[in-house]
Amino acid sequence: MAFARLRRIVSVPFGLLAALLVSMWIIEAVDQVVLDDRLQANGIGPRRIGGLPGIAFAPFLHSTWGHIASNSVPWLALGGLVSVRGWRHWTIVTITVALVGGGATWLLAGGTNHIGASGIVFGYFGALLGAAFFERRPATVGPALIVIMFYSSMLIGLVPQEGISWEGHLFGMIAGIIAARSLAEPAPPRAPDVPEPWEIDEPWLRVQPEDQLHRDQLHRDQLRHDDEDGQPRG
Repeated sequence: MAFARLRRIVSVPFGLLAALLVSMWIIEAVDQVVLDDRLQANGIGPRRIGGLPGIAFAPFLHSTWGHIASNSVPWLALGGLVSVRGWRHWTIVTITVALVGGGATWLLAGGTNHIGASGIVFGYFGALLGAAFFERRPATVGPALIVIMFYSSMLIGLVPQEGISWEGHLFGMIAGIIAARSLAEPAPPRAPDVPEPWEIDEPWLRVQPEDQLHRDQLHRDQLRHDDEDGQPRG
């Protein structure tokens, strides 16, 4: 019974997001209470072969209770907005951010150990803004406006500072924008010119195609006449 309930929960992207967050809290509890924070050493170690597995482990490891608490709400909020577009979209964004953002952190970041889910969170942030920029549809602009309204303060995390993996934040956000670009849906075809209701009742309010053609021709004739007047005469 419990297994069937759990399977129903994780059968939707947001349910899996919540389950992953619960697992992060369990791992943090075990690490702090039982293992004396020894798991924290398994994060991303820049340019060390032994630090490569941290690309997969880092999002599940946190330094303090405050660290994981600060990531929890935006993990659900931003990840939830990404997941609204379905399994495929959420999966590609999450994997792209984890691999590209984590890989760039391993290759280019400073420091010795990078941990925390904030790289993924910033990736969701970038994916939502990127979708609005590349697609420019109400379905993508709306979530981006919500993100800007409630989470624009996150951008301070991109500023270099001690004790914070700002490189992980930056590369995660860039990876999210890359994912948004790769997933951007083509713009819908332009709708035919349908008259408004008041134009049907008052057709003289509407510019007819032949009128517009006539105006364009007059404009071209005027430009040609001006050019001829401006040429030197022999």
